[in-house]
Amino acid sequence: MSEPARVPDLDKDIAALVQPFDEYNRELVDNVHPTSWVNPEPKEKYQLVVIGGGTAGLVSAAIGAALGADVAMIERRMLGGDCLNYGCVPSKALIAAARAWQEARRVAARFGGPAAEGEGDFAAVMERMRRLRAGISHHDSASRFDELGVDVFIGEGRFSSSQTISVGDQELRFRRAIIATGARPATPAIPGFDEAGYLTNESIFTLTELPKRLGVIGGGPIGCELAQSFARFGSHVTIFDLAPQVLFREDPDAAAVVQAALVDDGVALELGCTIQQIETSDQGKVVVTEDDGAIGRTEVDEILLAVGRLPNVDGIGLEQAGVEFDPRVGVTVDDRLQTTNSRVFAVGDVASKYKFTHMADALAGIAVQNSLFFGRARASRLVVPWCTYTSPEIAHVGMYETDAMQQGLEVETITVPMAEVDRSILEGTTDGFLRVHLKRGSDQILGATLVSEHAGDIISELTVAITHGIGLGKLAATIHPYPTQAEVIRKAANEWRKTKLTPTAKKVFGAFFKVFR
Repeated sequence: MSEPARVPDLDKDIAALVQPFDEYNRELVDNVHPTSWVNPEPKEKYQLVVIGGGTAGLVSAAIGAALGADVAMIERRMLGGDCLNYGCVPSKALIAAARAWQEARRVAARFGGPAAEGEGDFAAVMERMRRLRAGISHHDSASRFDELGVDVFIGEGRFSSSQTISVGDQELRFRRAIIATGARPATPAIPGFDEAGYLTNESIFTLTELPKRLGVIGGGPIGCELAQSFARFGSHVTIFDLAPQVLFREDPDAAAVVQAALVDDGVALELGCTIQQIETSDQGKVVVTEDDGAIGRTEVDEILLAVGRLPNVDGIGLEQAGVEFDPRVGVTVDDRLQTTNSRVFAVGDVASKYKFTHMADALAGIAVQNSLFFGRARASRLVVPWCTYTSPEIAHVGMYETDAMQQGLEVETITVPMAEVDRSILEGTTDGFLRVHLKRGSDQILGATLVSEHAGDIISELTVAITHGIGLGKLAATIHPYPTQAEVIRKAANEWRKTKLTPTAKKVFGAFFKVFR
C-alpha cells in the first residue's frame, strides 16, 4: 500500500473524518468531496433544488433528473451522508469482522473446529472497512451525479428567500425545493464531557488502534451494535444508560435476548444510572455515575457517545424561506412531506422520526412525486421495517401491541421460539423468537418482531404481507424451503391455522370420517 498522502485543503471537520488519510480515504474524498470540484454556472431556474447529499438528497436528485427535470443538489460536507461515510456502510463492515472473530474463537467448542488463539489485527479490520467504503463511494460521487444530469454544488446551501437558495456568491432559483440535510449526533450536557473528549458514530471509524477500555453512553441500536463489535474485538466495553435495559423501545423480552447476548460477549452494563460527570486522569477517563444514591466510577480509555440524533436545521435559512421547524424534532411537514412553504418539501432524518436509510429512500420518492407532479402520495401509508444488527439481530415491522391498543384494536398474538426451528437448532442459534400480532378474529397481520440471526433479511416477508394485505393464512399455504431460519414464519402461520379448528369443526369432521370409513 502506498504511503498516506497529505490531507488536501479540506474543512477541518471533514478532514477529521477521513483519518488516516491513506489511499482509500483519498479515493473517498475524491468521490464525495472533491477539492478540485468547480461548481457549475446556475441555470436560470431549476424545477428542483435539493439541499443535502445524503441518501434522501441523492435519491431525490436522481429521480428528478431521470424524469427530465432541471435539478441541482447542494452538499456542504460529504456526498453519501451518514450511510456511506459513518453509518450503515462502515458499521456493517465492522460488525461482519467482529462476528467472524467471535465465531473463530467459538468454533472449537461449538463445532469441533481448530482452536483460534491470540489477538487479532484491529488495524487490518479498519483498513478493510476504508477500502470497501471507498469502493462503494463512486455510487454517490459528484462525478456520477453530474453524469446523471444533476448540477452538483459543493458548499453551504442557504435559503435566501422563499424561492431562492444561495451557495457562496451563487444564487439558485427554484420551482420546488427539497430539504434533506439529515441529522447529527446529540451531545448531552455532562460536566467534563468536552474536556475529556469523546467519539461519535462519525469519528469512531477513524480509529486505527483498539481501545482497551471503551465506555458507550447510550444503549440504543448504535450503542449496542458498536459495543458488541468492540467487545468481540477485545475491548473491555461498558454501556451506560438511564433506561433499565438496552433497546428500551423494543418489547422487553425481545431486548432481553439481545442484552443477554451482549453480556455473554463480555459487555458490562451500567443501566438505570445517570452520568454525573466525566473526569480525566493519567490513567484515562472516568465516567462517574449515580444509581439510587450509589456513586460508581468506571475508568475507560475512550468514550463513544450514542444518545440519539438531532436534525440539521441550523444555518440553512429556514426562517427566510418561511419553513417552520423545531430544533429537536426537525422540519415541520404534513403527510405529503410539504413544509409551511408550499414550494418546499423535507425528507429523511431532518423531518422524520424514522431515521433509517431505507426510510430516507422511500420518503424521497414520495417528495419528488408530490413536489414535481402535484401528487397525493402520503408518508403515513408506508409500512416501515427496521433492524438492529447485533447478534442476534432484532427486527420489527408494523405495530407493537401497545400501538394497536392505543388505536382500539383487539389483538391476538402468536409467538414461536427460534428453538423450535430446525435450522436454528442445527446452527446453534436458538436464542430469540418470532412474535406476530394479528387483528383478533382474522389473519390480518398488524405487526411483528423477530429476534434471530438474519432477522433483518427475514422480516421482509412480513413487511410485504402487511403492505399488500396478505394474511397469515396465505403465508401458511406458501411453501418455505427447509431448513431455513425463515421457516419460523410458516410455523407461526400454522399456529394460527390451528386456532381455526374449533371443537365444533372437529366434531363435524369426526362425523364425516365415521360415515366414510
